[in-house]
Amino acid sequence: MSDHEQNANMPVGRPHLKAPLFVYQRKLELIEELLEEMLDHSNNGDLIVVEGKRDVISLRKLGFQGDIELATHRPLTEVSARIVDTGKKVMVLTDWDRRGDLLASKISEDLRYFGIDVDMNMRERLSSMVKKEIKDVESLYSYVAKLRKIAGSSHQAV
Repeated sequence: MSDHEQNANMPVGRPHLKAPLFVYQRKLELIEELLEEMLDHSNNGDLIVVEGKRDVISLRKLGFQGDIELATHRPLTEVSARIVDTGKKVMVLTDWDRRGDLLASKISEDLRYFGIDVDMNMRERLSSMVKKEIKDVESLYSYVAKLRKIAGSSHQAV
């Protein structure tokens, strides 16, 4: 079958897919389940720590309305002190590159030293689902939007 004939059999509006449609649908389902879990934690008062402003924008577009702290715009000791003062449980959501790994490790170590409950599990689960496709939190919204378009989902928020 020629490329033209194969493309003629594909649904209109969907880009050429590298895997069967159900793979994208399942991936979207798993990511949205995790995002929903993260939203519940955020809505119940957990503080999210990210690297930059674009990460905040991406999370806000995904429906996160809770407190989000930037880890890279001031000295780490100051960031940790601000977080400790809140007394909140913390979800670290730094990028899944070398810098993000180091930052996550340092933040969690500092906060745990002061008795703060730190959740690294969400970051690990999310990165294991998406790290082959995207490398950072700021790309998360556009990646989920792309999956929703491919999967034919009409959801705009988690």
